[in-house]
Parts: sequence; C-alpha cells; structure tokens
Amino acid sequence: MSKEKILNPHKPDKRITPLLAVRSAIGGILMGLANLVPGISGGTMLLAAGVYPDFVNSIAEVTTLRFRLRSILVLGCVIAAGALAILFFAGPVKNLVVDHRWIMYSLFIGLTLGGVPIVRRMLGRPSRGMWIGLAAGFLVMTVLAFMQMAQFSSQSGKAGYVMFFVAGVAGASAMILPGVSGGYLLLVLGQYVPILSAVDGFKEALKNGDIGTAFNVGLTTGLPVGLGVVLGVVCISNLLHILLDRYRKPTLGMLLGLLLGAVIGLWPFQQGVRPEVGHVVKGQVLTAELLKELKPEDYPTQCFRPAGIQIGGAVLLLLAGFGITTAISRLGRENNGVAG
Repeated sequence: MSKEKILNPHKPDKRITPLLAVRSAIGGILMGLANLVPGISGGTMLLAAGVYPDFVNSIAEVTTLRFRLRSILVLGCVIAAGALAILFFAGPVKNLVVDHRWIMYSLFIGLTLGGVPIVRRMLGRPSRGMWIGLAAGFLVMTVLAFMQMAQFSSQSGKAGYVMFFVAGVAGASAMILPGVSGGYLLLVLGQYVPILSAVDGFKEALKNGDIGTAFNVGLTTGLPVGLGVVLGVVCISNLLHILLDRYRKPTLGMLLGLLLGAVIGLWPFQQGVRPEVGHVVKGQVLTAELLKELKPEDYPTQCFRPAGIQIGGAVLLLLAGFGITTAISRLGRENNGVAG
C-alpha cells in the first residue's frame, strides 16, 4: 500500500477486478435494503462494503461526461443490485420491522456502528477540523432524530411540486451521505406518506389498466421526485468529491458524526400503538373510516420498558450487526485506503 493511497483513500484504484464487481454488488444490495427502513443510511452500507469512494468518484465522473469502464461497472453493479434488493425484499423487511421492531432496530444499530471504524481508519491522525466536522454531523442527525420523535413531520401531509422535488433531493442524500437516512428526511419534510401513497396509487392504476391515472400520478409526483433525486445525486456527489479533495479530515469527521448521530433515532425499545379517532397521524386527522384502513406500519410508536431478556438480546444483536458490517468491510479495506 503506497503512502499516497493511504493519505488519499477517496481516490480509488484504476484497476478493474472481479472483486470490485463483487464489492459493488454487495454494497448495492445493502444500500437497497437500508433504503427500505427510515433510520438506516444507504451510504453507510456502501461505506461498509468498501465501495463508497469509488461510488462517489464514479458519479462525479459520469456526471461530468467522463465515462471510464471502471466507473460504469461500479455504478451499474450498485444500481442494479440495489434495485433488485428493493424489489425482492421490500415486503419481508417491512414486515420484520413492524412485527419485531426492537429486534430489527438492535441489528440496525450494530450495522450502522460497524461503519464507524472504517471512517476512523480513513481519517488517520485526528485534527481540530475533524472534531469540528464530527460535532456538526452529530448535531445535524440529533436534531433530525428529535424532530422525527416529536412528529414534526405530522404537521402537514400536503405536498406540491416544489416539496416533492425537495423530497427527491433529500432522498438522494441517503445514497451519498453515510449516516443520513432518506426516510428520516422525508418524515421531517412531511412527504413520507404522500410519496408512499402516490406509489401505491400508481401500482393500483397499472394493475387496473387505468393508464390515465397512472400517467397523472407519474406526472404530478414521479416527475418532480425523480428530478430531485437526479439533481440531488449529481450535486451532492460532486460537492462531496470536492470537499474530500480539499477538506478531507473535516469532511470525514462530519461523516463520522453523521454515523454516530444516526443511532439516536434507532432506539430499539419502541413499539407501534394503535391510535384513536381524532388523533393526527402523519398529517391526517383520523376518522373512523381512516382508522379502520390504517395499517400497523403507520401506527405511531412509543417507548416501552424492556425486560431483561430483551436487553440481553438487543446487545447480542447489536454485536452481531457490528460483526456483519466489519466482515463485509474487509472486502473493501484496501479500497478504503487502509493497510490490511
């Protein structure tokens, strides 16, 4: 491992190897699964798989019309694997989170914290800039977590083109910034339910052969969200590429703070509680009809006092998640600029 590579881990190797494709596919699968659950960052999983620097650089190159085979390979594997993961595992993951929340959240905490040693190794010797970045990143995620817990997002369930566009940009950040959950940001913006409702409406319209309704949903919701995602990925990835190049330690410090702060919103000992008529749930005042149609995954959550066996189980699951991320990261340790 050369000194230059260790000092500049965000500049990926130019070689094209089978291991690069494997790492990219694993990172894409993990990113897809992470994007299914608010609180988990897709960028964290890319970092754990060791393809994060390559992913950011590949987007930066492609969006500036520099088409290298390596960049196309990384983006192709990550995007394809992520899409397949969402397609095949959306239902099972959602059911596990709804039915076994404390178990899954404990595992998610471990998976998230597993990315901390990776960023720490990339940082090298701590600096003042690193600590400032860490504090800023941690503060951002802490504020977002408490906003979600206070259900700030339930203040308004209405959305227009502008808010859908902003929601798309916010969702894109989850793929670029480790520690930032797109689901968190959508909840804070009050767009989580409107977007999910639009997706369900689009599926139903296609199932019923109602092309007009499907086209209308795609035009009013899909188009602004899609444009926001594209612009968000392009701008955030290029900005991060520049920051890593010019202000590496403060930027990595911020990413480390985002990772640590993301755990706050994943307190495992919480459960969904069925609301009552008149309660406001994600922007809607519940009527008897709406309450009857409300799904368990949309129930508001509240903390509960865990039993001893649950505390012990949570610790074991946390360690298991940490171990999984650590094992995955070994595939990409060299690519992250860490001498094995």
